Amino acid sequence: MPISARNQIKGTITKITRGEAIANVEVDAHGVRLVASITVEAVEELGLREGTEVTAIVKASDVILAT
Repeated sequence: MPISARNQIKGTITKITRGEAIANVEVDAHGVRLVASITVEAVEELGLREGTEVTAIVKASDVILAT
């Protein structure tokens, strides 16, 4: 699926924590831990499981860091 977003990070799902409506999907992107919060329905529709290779696509207008 071609897309215009340039911030694409490949990784492998290491853990899925399901809630009532939202699931946190943890991805190991070559030693960097990413967490995506998506609907439980999307997890099922995409067939996501631990060990699945995925591409995280980041589209954010702002990234804010604080110490």
